Amino acid sequence: MEELKVGKIIISKQCEDSDNYKRFRQIVKDKKIKVQMVNKGDILNLEEDLFFYVLWPNNDKLISENVLNNNSMVFKMNYKNFSMIFTGDVEEVAERQILEAYKENLNLFNSNILKVAHHGSKTSSIKEFLEVVRPKIALIGVGENNKFGHPNSEVLERLEELDIKLYRTDEMGEISIIVDKKGKMKMKKYIEQ
Repeated sequence: MEELKVGKIIISKQCEDSDNYKRFRQIVKDKKIKVQMVNKGDILNLEEDLFFYVLWPNNDKLISENVLNNNSMVFKMNYKNFSMIFTGDVEEVAERQILEAYKENLNLFNSNILKVAHHGSKTSSIKEFLEVVRPKIALIGVGENNKFGHPNSEVLERLEELDIKLYRTDEMGEISIIVDKKGKMKMKKYIEQ
């Protein structure tokens, strides 16, 4: 935010007042950046045929366990026939609460692509959640040889068992998804040499 021109920030309720968050608020104030607070159930219309459905968090009932991860924003992007779920760093406890909150409308989660939660951590991507999303493709944003050992081998096994094609930034470099005006997607990998 200090280096880029930011017109608007979309954020959910914060449950921890850290030095980093105080700095964030100061930059927002100094640069007069608009902030939109979102909550479970909100819809953000960006342009014709393109919108984001905010699935999580529930600002009225935040999770107290590992608050920053489990209250991450989770949203579904929809563009014509294309959809993608972004999961932030939610863990199993949040995934279970999300499934419970939407138990009457689980088909809402069906998506072409899933951005795997928390860099493929062992604490995320439970089988029940993956089965509800039913993505054709999963993306894991993770650094090569990271100190956390991400992605976790059990998560990788679950993705393979469900026949979900996997793209990983540690092995493939930058990954781009190109969606045409009809909603048809194409994947591109950019491996750094």
